[in-house]
Amino acid sequence: MFNRLANLLKGFLSLFISGLEKSNPRALIEAEKENLRQQIGRFNESLASHAGFVERLMRQVKNLESQERDLAAKAAAHVKAGNRQVAGQYALQLRTVKEQLEENRGQLEAAEETFKKLVKSRDVAVRDAQAKIESLKRLLSETEMMEAQAELQEMAQGMITEIGGSGDTLNRVEEYLTERRDQAAGRARVAATSIDTSQVDLREAEQEALADQALAEFTAAYGLEMPAGEAPEGEAAESETPPAPPLKEMGPQLGEG
Repeated sequence: MFNRLANLLKGFLSLFISGLEKSNPRALIEAEKENLRQQIGRFNESLASHAGFVERLMRQVKNLESQERDLAAKAAAHVKAGNRQVAGQYALQLRTVKEQLEENRGQLEAAEETFKKLVKSRDVAVRDAQAKIESLKRLLSETEMMEAQAELQEMAQGMITEIGGSGDTLNRVEEYLTERRDQAAGRARVAATSIDTSQVDLREAEQEALADQALAEFTAAYGLEMPAGEAPEGEAAESETPPAPPLKEMGPQLGEG
């Protein structure tokens, strides 16, 4: 019973986590990048340990090579001196050193080869992981862009369907405004037919007559003459007669008795 309940809880938890992963792919990519950095750090630590082992083998090989040269020189010197027993001891030590040197050289060569392979494997793995991460980032960007385009297209399609459909709000508003415009035009036309234009014409004629009279009085008072073609109609005949001679001044005239 408890096992079944535990499996059920694990299933629900797995579904929940899967839903979070699907809704947050960018977070998964960042987590993988951090995981890659940690793995590279651990691998480099192991690689450093192996490199230390290689350095120790190199130092041992150098020490054994030095011992080999020293033992060979001592054995040769005792052989020349006729010390057969001592020369034999040095020769025996020289054999042991040569065996160790040969073994260490083999280990060093293998360790160097392993180190190169590990470095190459690390670089290849890192490049592959980085390429995969970059590919996922590009795929995420393309996915988000395509989702945005699809959403915009769906919105545009919905707008076309809602705005362009028959009986929609904009069409009703257009009908209301057209009806109001026609009613206003009809009212204006009816009002125009009820205006009495005779009073307007009479008032205009009176204003013109008063203006002509005032102009005639002004020209007469100041002794002015209207240019030809601009005199008032009432003054046309009078302007054609010559002006009267000036009156003589009152009083005796010069030369008269």
